[in-house]
Amino acid sequence: MGTDTTRENSWDFGLDSAIPDLGDSGDVEISSIDFSDTYYDTEDRDLLAHGTIVVHSDGGDSDGGDEDQHAGWRVTTPSAGEDITEQIDAPSTAVPSAIADALWGLSGGKPLRVAAIVHTHRTRHRHLDANGEVAYDVVDDTVSATATGPVATATSWREVGVRAGSGSTTIPKSVRKRMVGAGARPASASSTFERAVGHEAPRRAVSVSPAAVAVADYVREQISTIFAGDVALRRGANPVHAVRVAIRRLRSTLRTAAPLFEPDGLAGLDDELRWFAGVLGEVRDREVLRARFASAVAELPDELVLGPVAARIEEELSAQQHHHRQSVTDEMRSDRYLVLLSTLATWNDSIPLADDQITKKELRRIATRAARKADKRLAHALATGHEEDLHRARKAAKRARYAGELAAPVVARSTGRGQAKRYKRIQTVLGEHQDAAVAARTLRELGAGAGTRKGENGFTYGILYQRELAAAAAARDAVLSGTN
Repeated sequence: MGTDTTRENSWDFGLDSAIPDLGDSGDVEISSIDFSDTYYDTEDRDLLAHGTIVVHSDGGDSDGGDEDQHAGWRVTTPSAGEDITEQIDAPSTAVPSAIADALWGLSGGKPLRVAAIVHTHRTRHRHLDANGEVAYDVVDDTVSATATGPVATATSWREVGVRAGSGSTTIPKSVRKRMVGAGARPASASSTFERAVGHEAPRRAVSVSPAAVAVADYVREQISTIFAGDVALRRGANPVHAVRVAIRRLRSTLRTAAPLFEPDGLAGLDDELRWFAGVLGEVRDREVLRARFASAVAELPDELVLGPVAARIEEELSAQQHHHRQSVTDEMRSDRYLVLLSTLATWNDSIPLADDQITKKELRRIATRAARKADKRLAHALATGHEEDLHRARKAAKRARYAGELAAPVVARSTGRGQAKRYKRIQTVLGEHQDAAVAARTLRELGAGAGTRKGENGFTYGILYQRELAAAAAARDAVLSGTN
């Protein structure tokens, strides 16, 4: 798997227009290639809606080679603001199961079929510098495409791209200027597939307020992270933490900013997000505990480690984590999960805002209210010292943090980013208290089991247990000192 980070300027060019003289005096190497790409999607273009492209290329027939063109499958998915492209060698007769399975969540379980067939004649002009290195490439594509559907449609166009050479990161300004002067216009679509099927990016209504835009963008960011996590989980990766954080942000927004959304289905979506976050949480808890205990045991003097403590903890928690990871896989095949993804896809397409004229004042009020509630719960928790009160204070601090993030693009720094930063610190310290409390309970259970096995005892578990109690107390003290 690799990431495409090539910087490229692309323009629409007249089919009969000539590439202008670009003004350099170096040598130019010219090669050409003809190739065909077959794009796949659902009938409803679900993959395209998620910025995902599945294509099989025949590799082409060239007179001089083209290092960018490979026979086989390419899958491009958005991830953390960056397109990730994976090359897969497999027959072209049908979408490989590895691809279909990984994208099952994005496709909504629908079959992937041929969506477009695109034929390209490419002429590449490699402009060399005085040292014989590639200064920049001019890639001239003449394209004809047929989109499938109830009625097949055919289109043709010409697109010219200029790419910086391997030793540069920018295109000479003079090149861009001469291209525009020759009649080039910015490419009308962000991908060949979008152009082939006539897809137009949704245009944001001019009348929508900046605050409404901020809310919609924040919600879509979380939904995109959840869908990206779905693909990664199906591929066997471990994005559990990132997905859980995105779910927390989204749930927090649905609660603290509930009046901004249409009420229908709001509570139901929150319930389903909480359900899936809980499924993921069982995996994440074991992951955190394994790392925490491995470090804690390693820090103890050898004479205090009686028996195979580290190995036993790893064995127990690893087995539990594997069990819960399988539960995640099973749930991700369920009808319940598919309905959740369908709801999120609908939201991603059109955020159900109650009013597209949300004001800065409303976002400021939401953030301020969340902060006041967090402060109130924190004061109560510190007064009682009860674990449950501290846990509730931690959740309120998270909501105050995310409310600050939500409002940050349009409100003053103190209410937006400043608030998010402050409550992130509180959340972190309270999180350490929560982690220590959970770790102590787990150690008590593991220690009790060790006492029943030959050659093992609970001595070391007791030491670790006491350390976690001390860590919890230190976290409470840190919160208290940080709020005075």
